[in-house]
Amino acid sequence: MTETWNPADPGVLRLPSGRLVRGRGLRRPLPGGPTPAYGVYLLAKRPPAVPWEARWLRWPDFRLPSSPADARTVLREAWERAAADRVELACGGGRGRTGTALACLAVLDGVPADEAVQFVRQNYDRHAVETPWQRRFARRFTA
Repeated sequence: MTETWNPADPGVLRLPSGRLVRGRGLRRPLPGGPTPAYGVYLLAKRPPAVPWEARWLRWPDFRLPSSPADARTVLREAWERAAADRVELACGGGRGRTGTALACLAVLDGVPADEAVQFVRQNYDRHAVETPWQRRFARRFTA
């Protein structure tokens, strides 16, 4: 078991269960403080190697995951691991794909699917989940 994130740190989302997940943009420098124990990288191309356990979910910018079934599996694993580990979700800018994935984690955590995007915008980034199809993906995501 790893120490979890500090909820006061930038980009850390507290889910209703108390789980903490950090969202971030990979185009920005790695924040100071502890590193993730587990990362999920939402990119069109394989991300560079990191010194912690990581999964790549093929997800082109401004689009949806290439495989919704893989997305469900990877996001469920991230949600489960966030109960005890420092989990980070990241895309290039940290808003669209990351916000959508965080909204899906919120659904897994008990937030009604039709409220998940608003939850993420209020508690993570007001510009999260950038496109209509990303909003629809989160709204249709089921626990």
